[in-house]
Amino acid sequence: GPAWPGQRQLCRLLSLTGHILSGLICHPDQEHILYPLGCTVVIQGMANGKQRFLHGHTNNVSCVVVSKSGMLVASGQVTFMGFKADIILWDFKKEELLARLSLHKGRIEGLAFSPNDLYLVSLGGQDDGSVVVWNIPKREAVCGSPASARSAGNATVLAFSRCRDEMFVTAGNGTIRVWELDLKNRKIRPTECQTGQLKRVITCVKMADDDSCFYVGTSSGDILKLNPDNKLMSDYGPQKDKFSMGVTALLLLKTGDIIVGTGGGIVALCKGSNYKAMKKIQIQGTVTSLTRRGQGHQFFAGTNESQIYRVNYTEFKEELIATCHNEAIHDIVFPLGTSDLFATCSKNDIRVWHTPENRELLRIVIPNMTCRAIEFMSDGRSIISAWNDGKIRAFMPETGRLMYVIDHAHSLGVTAIAATSNCRRIISGGGEGQVRVWEIGERTRKLEEVLKEHISAVSCIKIKKNDRECVTASLDGTCIIWDIVRFIRNQMILANTLFQCVCYHPEEYQIITSGTDRRIGYWEVFDGSAIRELEGSASGSINGMDITSDGAHFVTGGDDHLVKMWDYNEGEVTHVGVGHSGSITRLKICPGNKYIVSVSADGAILRWRYPHTP
Repeated sequence: GPAWPGQRQLCRLLSLTGHILSGLICHPDQEHILYPLGCTVVIQGMANGKQRFLHGHTNNVSCVVVSKSGMLVASGQVTFMGFKADIILWDFKKEELLARLSLHKGRIEGLAFSPNDLYLVSLGGQDDGSVVVWNIPKREAVCGSPASARSAGNATVLAFSRCRDEMFVTAGNGTIRVWELDLKNRKIRPTECQTGQLKRVITCVKMADDDSCFYVGTSSGDILKLNPDNKLMSDYGPQKDKFSMGVTALLLLKTGDIIVGTGGGIVALCKGSNYKAMKKIQIQGTVTSLTRRGQGHQFFAGTNESQIYRVNYTEFKEELIATCHNEAIHDIVFPLGTSDLFATCSKNDIRVWHTPENRELLRIVIPNMTCRAIEFMSDGRSIISAWNDGKIRAFMPETGRLMYVIDHAHSLGVTAIAATSNCRRIISGGGEGQVRVWEIGERTRKLEEVLKEHISAVSCIKIKKNDRECVTASLDGTCIIWDIVRFIRNQMILANTLFQCVCYHPEEYQIITSGTDRRIGYWEVFDGSAIRELEGSASGSINGMDITSDGAHFVTGGDDHLVKMWDYNEGEVTHVGVGHSGSITRLKICPGNKYIVSVSADGAILRWRYPHTP
């Protein structure tokens, strides 16, 4: 794309904190957990929750592994069809990139270290279908081979021997193979394991610590035990009550017992002899990872619904230690004058978070409904919210108790909401394009006025500090400035775009807008005339913007996954934040300019340190 102002500043990254999970691993030092978050790998201290980041991937991280010694980390990424997908080898202690290993196309499906840190084996995704062994000291590929026979399905999972650097296992749809590395001839030789009449899709594989056997979990809900020496299945189970929705993760304990995670969110402790579940707990989502801390007195479970649980082996009770939205987040707001709390909204819920600890304080659930926008009333007494069922709901921010509902507020769902600073009025926008002014009394809610000008959904509403004027942005390509004392239109701004966001400059004589045409527009409030236009992004819509209280800087975010900070007067980008793996939907600068919080369509909430420009 064209070079745009601020490209030279790309290296001044903001730092980030946030959570989403897929490959959760407990480090052998028992003090850290690792997991992928968008394009980064997060290293999180268990005691203090402090997060550090491995930056280097150009796209979403698909898998992460740690070597047995704990010295090395390897991570793989996804990329576009036909392009090479990198594997990065990291030094754990120094948190630095040691090597980029590039051979596979499309996606890295799995990675495993050999027990003495000599080799790394990697498995490509289905467009690639190959398995490659890398020599770690030399940072080069030793050899590669197709991962499964043409007759079999794709291999998707991988495990290394726990004792020998020359043997590993791959498995997948109708295939289980034990591979031997012949270093002298630079070859890997597979042997297909025999499972008799059983046809299974393998979803996970775990090798016993002494290599005497390995276990595979299947989508049918059973576990197969195989011998890596004779490549035969020694037994399988449970024969009768299979695990519903499949076995999705396995963990082997020193006792010979097995911990099983399932597609239905069950974590079960099973006897090694007959795979019968002795203890069970239910957690939220599909169990995507199980990882033990030390000898397994504690283990962690991660789910596809972005939850991490800690489970004590003896009591077998779960404790939720981290969580996030797993649906698109539509809005983020801070209460007036405080940066310690913020609220986000999504499908099914509104959540209130404690900023310093990234901790969820409150969850307000309205099942099967989507909350499109939220606002804290300036007196701090209520959270007002816009819902797709056409209702405006107000809740108490401490308890989440419902205070009142305005039914039938809009016919095609409520899409935007704002409140006057005196807390006496709510202004709402709907999917049909109407702007409605509500009078809020101690016990009454009255419709005061309907402003009909927009012909498509209202996306954003901002009110002037004196409560006498507001601006509404709409997907119909107009922004309208309203007099909300006399209820008339003052000005209309037209552009060939779907407006997604609008902000008043704090001095309130100008507004800035953005939307699907990727341009940032500056406009005179007085007569609606265009002052200037900036190229806001090289690709995709700009969906969110916010401006500092002194008006010197503003931030934008959108479909290009980047958080950008701009100098208002210069119209130049001063900082770029890379970290989201989905489209940014909204972002806010907190009161006091300590942080920027951005939210995205894939349910991530990222908190950035506000960069204090020299």
